Amino acid sequence: MVAQNKKARHDYAIIDTYEAGLVLTGTEVKSLREGRSSLTDGFVQIDRGEAWLHNAHIPEYHQGSWTNHSARRKRKLLLHREEIDKLESKAQETGHTIVPLAVYFKDGRAKAEIALARGKKEYDKRQTLREKQDRRESDRAIAAAKRRQRGA
Repeated sequence: MVAQNKKARHDYAIIDTYEAGLVLTGTEVKSLREGRSSLTDGFVQIDRGEAWLHNAHIPEYHQGSWTNHSARRKRKLLLHREEIDKLESKAQETGHTIVPLAVYFKDGRAKAEIALARGKKEYDKRQTLREKQDRRESDRAIAAAKRRQRGA
């Protein structure tokens, strides 16, 4: 895992996820292999039947020369035609968007996990946090009870 967009899971309700290849230059791959990247402001846009990743920050490779890349350029995503068509039709619905969740290497190739998502309202975010907190508390209580049983 090179980069993860934790904010996306907080701000959006994830409907469906896809794995897409990334078209990168050499210095971008080297910079990613160093583990330097950010997806916080990133989004995916379908333009003329092609998927593009915008605002993903991959910093310049520090040992690169004049061949270095622009840090926030748009990058092409490689998806099957059916996936692009499905994403495009769903993204046009009100309140839906396509967000990047993670960038990672799989078999030596850079991949991006993207998701079709629906924006959460403020009360949905609070509800999610409350559920997560309740789950943590119950797990702690169960673990404490198990420790007491082993000790007795």
